Amino acid sequence: MRKALIILGDLDDRDIGWLARSGVVRTLVAGERLIDAGRAIDHLYFVTEGKLRVTTPGGKHLATLETGEVVGEMSFVEKRKPTANVVALTDSRVLAIPRAAMLAEFALDNGMAMRFYRAMAVFLSDRLQAMTGEGDADLDEAILDNLTLAGDRFLRLIARLEGRDM
Repeated sequence: MRKALIILGDLDDRDIGWLARSGVVRTLVAGERLIDAGRAIDHLYFVTEGKLRVTTPGGKHLATLETGEVVGEMSFVEKRKPTANVVALTDSRVLAIPRAAMLAEFALDNGMAMRFYRAMAVFLSDRLQAMTGEGDADLDEAILDNLTLAGDRFLRLIARLEGRDM
């Protein structure tokens, strides 16, 4: 859940509301492919339930993603085709946010764009440090201060998607 908490910690409540209104919940059955390596994607995904496996085209396991993880962020930031496959390990749900809708909202709300891209930069930096063993892999204090707020935002986002307001 760390990925989503990093991102949601930088977004504000209006941003979370926009994500809930603009996204579509997609249900995946175990074994269903969400992302194909080499095939362009046009959504950013937040895992709201279940587990997904990330593999190379050759089948090498790269990661297991669970509730709270973000999927498709590299293709969103770089606009490149994905280099890995993502398949549901269990029956799962994701919130799919259309790339075009996000970019249109960013054009209208520069603050949201700034908060989102800052969150992505922090998240990608955290991932790189964890993967390379550089640094202590702990989040800095400013991010840690936002974790409680981010966790609450994630729970409210899921509640909105399920038709419950918190």
